[in-house]
Amino acid sequence: MSRKCEICGKRAMTGSSIARRGLAKKKGGVGLKTTGITKRKFFPNLQKKKAVINGKVKKILICTKCIKGGKLTPAPKKLTVSDN
Repeated sequence: MSRKCEICGKRAMTGSSIARRGLAKKKGGVGLKTTGITKRKFFPNLQKKKAVINGKVKKILICTKCIKGGKLTPAPKKLTVSDN
């Protein structure tokens, strides 16, 4: 299972982690100096949820933006039989 939202297709994005030292000019320093740039990844907030897809209940990976947006049709709650 890849780290990808099965509804919108959101996946990891690349970016940079920038390490800096020094004091900012507006705080009275001589400015920030970059001491290192490292590649990094930004991952979407994926959750495993049960959803109804093509009439069947399946577990899918879905991002929280799609959950909040109502793009998920949740699986019905499992009924329990009580002895009376």
